[in-house]
Amino acid sequence: MTSAPPTEVPAAYLSLREDALARLEAWQAPDPQQEQWRRELVEHCLEHPGALWKQGPPQHLTTGAIVLSPSLDRVLLTLHAKAGMWLQFGGHFEPEDTTVLAAATRETREESGLPDIVLDPRIVELHRHELLATAFGRCAEHLDIRFAGVAPDDAAFAVSDESLDVAWWPADGMPPETEAELGPLVRAAQWLLA
Repeated sequence: MTSAPPTEVPAAYLSLREDALARLEAWQAPDPQQEQWRRELVEHCLEHPGALWKQGPPQHLTTGAIVLSPSLDRVLLTLHAKAGMWLQFGGHFEPEDTTVLAAATRETREESGLPDIVLDPRIVELHRHELLATAFGRCAEHLDIRFAGVAPDDAAFAVSDESLDVAWWPADGMPPETEAELGPLVRAAQWLLA
């Protein structure tokens, strides 16, 4: 007999949810799609106390960041092992994360191997996407809060156990499937950090 999953959301995730709500409610979305996702993420957080918890609903909030070069013309990406494509750094919240930004910073540092990367505290973009691969387990959809950071051109990045590779790409020369997924994020980050 297997035990039922825990139903009481740990306090750390309730606190993170409050931080996410405050950030989302204060954020001025730059276009109608981003405003729609902002409203959907706010509604999801209000409806689900465990919205940021892996054991919460199958649709839950995640966070991460896009990393650009100082000239903003290159982007550091990870070849994501589960997704099988070049993506930004990011993932799920952990109980030791004190804020959404702290979680994005931790994820970026872990997945890039850049221990000193500092992210801009402003939200760059929101994104909502279904997860079709069985590799993601019970997680059916990510509602992503994305930030941006800058790393030196000669930064000593490293490949984590969640990645197959990490590499710099021209911001205007990413693989086609990555451009379709991340093009708006890269351009939003370039504009924000310029």
